[in-house]
Amino acid sequence: MDDAASPHFSGLTISLDHTLPELIAHVATTYGDTPFVIGEDGRATSFAAFRDRVNRLAGALVAHGVGHGDRVAIWAPNSPEWMVAASAIESIGAIMVPINTRFKGGEALYALGKTRARILFTVAGFLGNDYAAMLRQAGGGAGAVRPVAALPNLREIVLLDDASLAAFEGDRCTDAELAARIAAVRPDSIADLLFTSGTTGFPKGAMHNHGQALWMVANWNRSNDLRAGDRALIVNPFFHSFGYRSGWVSGLVAGMTVFPVASFDPEAVLKLIERERISVLMGPPTIFTSLMEHPRFANYDISSLRVGHTGAANVPVDLIKAGREVFGFDLFLTSFGQTETTALVTVNYPDSDFETIARTVGIPLPGVEVRIAEESGELLVRGPNVMQGYFEDPEQTAATIDADGWLHTGDVACLNDDGTVRILDRLKDVVIVGGFNAYPAEIEHALRAHPAIADVCVIGWPDDRMGEVCAACVIPRPGAELSLAELTAWSRERMANYKVPRHLFLVEDFPRTPLGKVQKFVLRDQLAEAVPA
Repeated sequence: MDDAASPHFSGLTISLDHTLPELIAHVATTYGDTPFVIGEDGRATSFAAFRDRVNRLAGALVAHGVGHGDRVAIWAPNSPEWMVAASAIESIGAIMVPINTRFKGGEALYALGKTRARILFTVAGFLGNDYAAMLRQAGGGAGAVRPVAALPNLREIVLLDDASLAAFEGDRCTDAELAARIAAVRPDSIADLLFTSGTTGFPKGAMHNHGQALWMVANWNRSNDLRAGDRALIVNPFFHSFGYRSGWVSGLVAGMTVFPVASFDPEAVLKLIERERISVLMGPPTIFTSLMEHPRFANYDISSLRVGHTGAANVPVDLIKAGREVFGFDLFLTSFGQTETTALVTVNYPDSDFETIARTVGIPLPGVEVRIAEESGELLVRGPNVMQGYFEDPEQTAATIDADGWLHTGDVACLNDDGTVRILDRLKDVVIVGGFNAYPAEIEHALRAHPAIADVCVIGWPDDRMGEVCAACVIPRPGAELSLAELTAWSRERMANYKVPRHLFLVEDFPRTPLGKVQKFVLRDQLAEAVPA
């Protein structure tokens, strides 16, 4: 591959021919005792120590029977231990499956059952949630010989704390066995399986291999001018590509020091930026809006900030201006991607002008082709960033990636004369709530179990703070009554908070096509006219 497609970092040319364990070994040698990750407790782990921690846990995974291609899940908030666990899993050729920390027990049960995960790494408690207890409650309690009755393939649940990890690492394979397992990992080995969803109403696991994942990160780093010595605060959750690939793996590739944050608190983030001289901050628009709106925003010294990045199809122009004028970023860029494209399709670059950054999502990555479908205006993508397919779902894979290798994104876009892409709308009905993708079909599937609901349609509804939130348009069962408060309480028991409808509209029927398909855009317009501004 040419230089444009194979960026150079610290003597290593990142191409499609590398693996994560190769990268970890390289940066351990290159950066040695330089801090790589600093936890919220202040403990620092150097690049060399990170390699050693990863290898210890990798050796334990082998000793506990995890084979090449086996799935191992992580259901936990951002932490150095999350990073170690993910790296250990991938270093032995197993497949890392991140679970959304906002999932309820039944949602996690589905993901773990679908992937037949062998081991789950989790935490004892986060934001009042005991994940292991939630999982057991949803899965019929503990099994006779397994931790969850409904998950016969799950052998162990391991907590990501010092004592539990030390106990788990008590059994380790030999150095020779570990070296052989690491050597067996190839660039085309599947590294991770990230759940997404769509029209089926059930999540699908998008698979990515080592080579394409690292290639994408290297291109991301180049487009954002990320450098060794940068200090990146990672607010985006690790279960999402924005916090995982564009977060800590990005730091690993570039030689940055990263500061993972388990949950977003504006004042805590402002304090951390000032104290640690943070230079890189990335996140959805709500992150930056919340920081600016904090009453003590002006009291903190954030002059160390150099690079910012926000991800959304349509970022408000005022936020792009604020990135330069309020936060003082040298670079404040935008991009576009989705889980199925290894999180990245197009990027803006440091030399992009303000209008390009504000009104487009940039140009395609080197080696990536895009085109617009004539009939629908849908954006199609082909290249090394396209996923390897959905896990054990050839039908949905074929529906998403056509015979010529074009991935159908479900987004309506236009291609400008200068090669930049502008996202116009979404063919899919994804509702982006504060940076999180909420899938109406999945939410509708859950809501139809409510005893007062005969039928339901979930749409996006404008929200000043979150951008948009979910609105439930409900056809009630005869004689049934339903309030928003009751629906909210019921929903919070069964789904992540960002999926919970924030508005309830009771309707007699939905506008439909002659074939019976609900016309959501017509429904949205009808409700907008009926609801006072």
